[in-house]
Amino acid sequence: MADSYMDFTSPNTQFTYTLSDNPFFKKDAQNVINTLSINQLNTLGNASLLDIFLSKDNVVEPHIHQNATELVYCIAGGAVVSLINPFTKELLNFTIAPGQVANVPQGWWHYEVANQDNTHLLAIFDAPVPEVIFGSDILRLTPAHVLAHTYCLDEAKVKDTLAPITDTVIIGPPASCSKQHPTQMQPMMNHGGMNMSQMAPAPFQQANQNQTYHYPNRPISGESESCYAPLDQPFHPIPFLYRRWA
Repeated sequence: MADSYMDFTSPNTQFTYTLSDNPFFKKDAQNVINTLSINQLNTLGNASLLDIFLSKDNVVEPHIHQNATELVYCIAGGAVVSLINPFTKELLNFTIAPGQVANVPQGWWHYEVANQDNTHLLAIFDAPVPEVIFGSDILRLTPAHVLAHTYCLDEAKVKDTLAPITDTVIIGPPASCSKQHPTQMQPMMNHGGMNMSQMAPAPFQQANQNQTYHYPNRPISGESESCYAPLDQPFHPIPFLYRRWA
């Protein structure tokens, strides 16, 4: 619901917004995340969302939302939403097609992998401004000697392995990745052992083969720059990990 102190007679009351006006991260023209929170639309109340565009094999990197549940809805293309159940210690993989959702409870480690080009996802949160801690920040900011000592690893190999991670990744692999041929993602099954793409209605299955998705606010082709502009960060007990989708 909207905040009770909202003055709906104010000339500053906002009811509409164009998501492409608030990009959070852009890897290239096909891999973009736009955001909408109460900072853009002050009548939102306890809700927010991410508008996610991905090409095949691109990944919204492993992360957690410490203050919100995330409902991932597939608009076009397809993706695998993977999460770790902290109670059963299981990695669960859910393949979603257009019209399907996967839900990630608050605080659970998860990531999304596009299995088709022109994938469009909507991530919906039950918080006015969702918070996030990215795996790349945990890996690059935790000292190598701590990881090596804690997990009985070779410190030199840890340093060498993690050396390329110099910034928050968000959508991986990074644009600067030297690997020319991405590793083929193995087919992932959901918790019940059935590939959820088989459950999609027949029209969706057919459309997903070579679907070209045209969207009014689709990122403009031909642009290749990668950018990330961190926002002002309020107090947090782990401030160097803290990000806000805002």
